[in-house]
Amino acid sequence: MSVSVELNHLIVPSRDNRESAEFLARLLDVEIGIEWGPFIPVETGNGVRLDFATVPVEDLRLQHYCFLIPETDFDAFFARLKETGVDYFGAPGGGMPGEINHNHGGRGVYFLDPGGNGMEVITQPYEPERRRPGTW
Repeated sequence: MSVSVELNHLIVPSRDNRESAEFLARLLDVEIGIEWGPFIPVETGNGVRLDFATVPVEDLRLQHYCFLIPETDFDAFFARLKETGVDYFGAPGGGMPGEINHNHGGRGVYFLDPGGNGMEVITQPYEPERRRPGTW
């Protein structure tokens, strides 16, 4: 028996929920939702909601969120990213500073949001069957 499962929402810890939600929404060219309780929601095109929550700084741990956008939208996204002045990288962990990557036949970039979360934007999904043995 198969069960239909969809990811509905994630809580994204942040130093300032509004600042982080507005930062991501601007970069991805989406709207923020109506604040409810401690959350500022940002919804993706496939219906997954990211609920940004302000947490104490000592409770912040690096999280990683990856967003898939169409290749045709990458240039506009990348221009908005550069306008923010945040550092960006072509590889995780600070590799390839000031560059983008061309992994899996697309383009991608890594950066931190104002809450210290690791963000990644790609134009081609990672396909595990294409990976070499021993890599992830």
